[in-house]
Amino acid sequence: MKKELNIARQEKRIAMLDKTSIAKRIAQEIKNGFYVNLGIGIPTLVANYVRKDIEVEFQSENGVLGMGPFPFEGEEDADIINAGKQTITALPGASFFDSALSFSMIRGKHVDLTILGAMEVAENGDIANWKIPGKMVKGMGGAMDLVASAENIIVAMMHTNKAGESKLLKKCSLPLTGVGCVKKIVTNLAFLEIVEKGFKLLERAPGVSVESIRKATEGNLIITGEIPEMKI
Repeated sequence: MKKELNIARQEKRIAMLDKTSIAKRIAQEIKNGFYVNLGIGIPTLVANYVRKDIEVEFQSENGVLGMGPFPFEGEEDADIINAGKQTITALPGASFFDSALSFSMIRGKHVDLTILGAMEVAENGDIANWKIPGKMVKGMGGAMDLVASAENIIVAMMHTNKAGESKLLKKCSLPLTGVGCVKKIVTNLAFLEIVEKGFKLLERAPGVSVESIRKATEGNLIITGEIPEMKI
């Protein structure tokens, strides 16, 4: 019995990505010359895993262009932070400015890719990531401007909540941040694309079966042909 329990635990560890692996997979979607905005949470990790042979400009709505990876311990500068108030590094040539100019960049569609976290995503591309009714919220932040302006939005999130309920839904139950705007999603189970009829499964996490993803997805899951494993 103990041996069987250990095997089950091992399979559970294999059968989902951690936050770092989600960030690594999303980093593969970033192209040379992109201007990219990183949201709070998992998206902030993406800057650590961009390929060394491409040039990318990371933008933060609090007024930074040219963010680098997180600083090493002991090298933090409390005055250099991202929108989530985490200490960051600035690459050579980076610039700092007020949030009004930062949002002008966003609203003017000068950001090629926005990477956000989410509480829920609907099969039509709606996203809910700013408020849970009845709970305190500091403010909507920059997410509404980002999703209204960005041409390309990738969401980084867990596939289910702590109760095991799907967060990829037919229709969002929480207040919407944006309507029909999400393009792709990377979860701890899968890489998916929003298409006309639902969530199209592109890749599955190593060790995760298609059937497991199907069971964890409330919205319409579209499966075409053999689904490859992600390469992290």
